[in-house]
Amino acid sequence: MNKKSCLNCGHSISDEFCPHCGQKSDTARITPRSLIKGDILGSIWHVEARFFRTLKHVLFGPGRMAMDYISGKRIKYYNLFSLLLILFGFNVLALHFYLDLNPDEIPEDSSTIIDFFSKYSKTILFVLIPILALNAWFIFKRIKLNLAEHVIIASVSLSGILALLLLDDVISIIGIYDPLSKIINILDKILVYSLLLFPAFTYFNAFKNSYSKSGLLWRLLVFYILLGIEICAIVLLLFKILN
Repeated sequence: MNKKSCLNCGHSISDEFCPHCGQKSDTARITPRSLIKGDILGSIWHVEARFFRTLKHVLFGPGRMAMDYISGKRIKYYNLFSLLLILFGFNVLALHFYLDLNPDEIPEDSSTIIDFFSKYSKTILFVLIPILALNAWFIFKRIKLNLAEHVIIASVSLSGILALLLLDDVISIIGIYDPLSKIINILDKILVYSLLLFPAFTYFNAFKNSYSKSGLLWRLLVFYILLGIEICAIVLLLFKILN
């Protein structure tokens, strides 16, 4: 195999990538064709493909994906925290779009609450991650994951919740039009139950081979009891702040 010099660092290379700096060995002079195909379309396709592939794993195999990510299989997945922020941003846009199209859905006495959540929603979002992680770290001790690794699982679970919320927002926007309202109401109820059960699905998917079904079910029950108490405490705290 013919060796050539890396255009980036000058080291000799004979493979697809330079072993010193990682640049591709076929890097050449920029032409109109390479600019469009490689730099523009290639980068967009690479980012979008990873994003949607990660989203698919988040929705249909969240626990398995989280455990793969923790074990070091990360290159095929989109950055989890970037994914969270993107999904969060789309949720905010979709909610505002829905409320603009359907302002009757906003009670007059709820405007202050909506304003508060619009302002502090990022903070609220990231408070949920350590809460989920701490609960799981306490309940699933047999797995011997550290707290940071439980943060990864919590982030995957929250990404799935945000993806389902976004889908629910889109469905609600479609449901504004009366001919589809009955079907949309059914889909909306299905999505609400899916949102509530998604953390259980995530942890079941992650730990189903480490516990018996009964052992996993009672742990998930304790997990939800703790989560319910904590969410109630947060709501009461927010209620005091708002009043």
